[in-house]
Amino acid sequence: MADKVLIENLFVKFEGEQGNIQALEDISFSVKEGEFLTILGPSGCGKSTLIRSIAGFQKPEKGRILLGKRQVHEPGPDRIMVFQEFDQLFPWKTVKSNITYALKVNGKGKEERERMAAHYLEMVNLQDFGGAFPHQLSGGMKQRAAIARSLALNPEILLMDEPFGSLDAQTRAVLQSELVRLWQKVGSTIIFITHNIQEAILLGDRVMVMSSAPGRIKDIVDVNIARPRLPETPEFMALWHTLYGLLETKRFGENGKNNTMPGKD
Repeated sequence: MADKVLIENLFVKFEGEQGNIQALEDISFSVKEGEFLTILGPSGCGKSTLIRSIAGFQKPEKGRILLGKRQVHEPGPDRIMVFQEFDQLFPWKTVKSNITYALKVNGKGKEERERMAAHYLEMVNLQDFGGAFPHQLSGGMKQRAAIARSLALNPEILLMDEPFGSLDAQTRAVLQSELVRLWQKVGSTIIFITHNIQEAILLGDRVMVMSSAPGRIKDIVDVNIARPRLPETPEFMALWHTLYGLLETKRFGENGKNNTMPGKD
């Protein structure tokens, strides 16, 4: 299967009060068409900087990002981001109107907008809440609505920056299962940021582990566990311990020094 995303020798630097901070250093990897890649790392390792770079919001110091054969220089409709915050929807529009408005901006006619909005609301089990406003929804329902809007736009890449990070454990587990179901049905290419090892294994075809100061790729690990995945199985627990070992070795270094960079996730 062909590469959908190709990152080559990516460097990102920020200006700080005490000089420049190297947020990302020599990042190279690829993502296949239809793959679900999870990126795992502690706060401060540059994983959000990386996904913002792929989205086109962060200009790299050097290196390149290819989407197919096109180099990424700026944001575009081929890449849609879903964030951790619950305020991604227009508060003055209903859930359905949030979706139809995005489709209108994308050039869809009224009849098609209505049909697609109904379809994607049903996909995320919000068919009975199309007329609700965002303030009337729980955090989990808001995230489902944001995902529905993103999928309706049919992006080539869905970029998700810890979208379930602020949810309670039960709601997070439900949305993890729903996201896998939607991904299997739609076939999107997804890059998903997390600092939760269990979440990385539950969702990803592969897990890319990042290290800190500066942000580098520590390892990329295949998840050879059949879906649906159960955390209590021996193979799941073995992979959890493998990933935990990778995180702890680089987070604290060989000599126990903490390598995270405050404020640069």
